[in-house]
Amino acid sequence: MGLYRNPLPTVDIIIELGGKGVVLIERKNEPKGWAIPGGFIDAGESAEEAAVREAFEETSLKVRLKAQMHAYSDPKRDPRSPTISIVFVAEAKGEPVAKDDAKNVGVFNEGGLPEPLAFDHAKILSDYFRWKREGFRVFEM
Repeated sequence: MGLYRNPLPTVDIIIELGGKGVVLIERKNEPKGWAIPGGFIDAGESAEEAAVREAFEETSLKVRLKAQMHAYSDPKRDPRSPTISIVFVAEAKGEPVAKDDAKNVGVFNEGGLPEPLAFDHAKILSDYFRWKREGFRVFEM
C-alpha cells in the first residue's frame, strides 16, 4: 500500500456584517494575502461548529450561520495540501478584530475587494456575490 494524500476537511465563512459588506482577513502565515475567515475542522467537531469557532478565532465575531453555500474541492485550491472546503454564509454584528492567524481584518463589498486574495477565494467570493444577486443556482463544474 502506498501513502495516501486524502484531502483535509476545512470550512470558510463568508460573514455578512450588517449590510456593510463581508469580513475578510489578511493572513499572517503562508500563503499570504486576504482570505475568507476559515480553517481546518478539528477531530470531534462538526463543520458547523468549526465554522462558528474559526469565525470567532480570526475575527472575534460571534456569527449565526445562515446557509451552506457550496463545497470547493479543486486539489490545487490550497498550495500546502489538498483540501475540501465547505463554505458557509453567516451574519454578525459588531466590529471585527484581527485575532489568531489574522494580521488584519476588513469589511469589503464586491467592487472593492482587496488584493491579492489567497487560495481560491476570488472564485468563492465571485460565486457568493452571484448567488446573492441571482439566488440559488447549480454551480458550474
